[in-house]
Amino acid sequence: MQTIEGGGKLYRRIVQAIITDIANGVFTVGSRLPAERDLTERFQVSRPTIREAMIALEMKGIVEARKGSGVFVLASSTANADQELDIGAFEITEARRLLEGEVAAVAATEITEQQLAELRALLAQMAQDDTKAAEDADRRFHIAIAEVSGNAVIISAVTDFWDLRFRSPLAREVLLKAGSLGTENRMEEHGRILSALEARSPIDARIAMRDHLARVIDHLLDVTETEAVERARAATDQRRRALARRSV
Repeated sequence: MQTIEGGGKLYRRIVQAIITDIANGVFTVGSRLPAERDLTERFQVSRPTIREAMIALEMKGIVEARKGSGVFVLASSTANADQELDIGAFEITEARRLLEGEVAAVAATEITEQQLAELRALLAQMAQDDTKAAEDADRRFHIAIAEVSGNAVIISAVTDFWDLRFRSPLAREVLLKAGSLGTENRMEEHGRILSALEARSPIDARIAMRDHLARVIDHLLDVTETEAVERARAATDQRRRALARRSV
């Protein structure tokens, strides 16, 4: 077991530990990194943190995920090895889950009919086929709940967490791959949040918000796993086509 000590972003410290292992010959070019489960035990961190670190290493060109085989070392170092990737999508979403759950609980005790009407209108806008309009309505929905508190720091924090997802290169990489959670899921989950606020139930509002963001994390885990599989399939297809050309 290895604990990650010191300050800084957790995924970056794992990235640096792996890079150090590669430089010291623990993992050579072409070798496979330990399985995700083994890395979570080694570093005593969650699956999302390990997944974030692996994505960061892929973005740096140091490793590659291969279908059914694992993650393999491509290079001992690259020009991008010191590239600043900032905060990852998993880290941001977990922070949002903790903060916005409590924000929703507070909002349930203070929300007005006018504010509820605004949330209903935003929920309707989320059903639009226009992806950007739906995303904007989603963003506004979360910020509107924060505004119920009347606390400028809370409003700023929720706004910054939302916008940081696309300011951070690592978070943006994952979120662009993930795409939308889907209109049906978006409507259902935000509908539960709205229903809890309408019932003025802090407990239900907290649970609904935290469940929604927990499902976002689950979706990100699924899509990063799927994306690696699809990339491996594409590489296999390319090799198969090249082999077919040689056989002609």
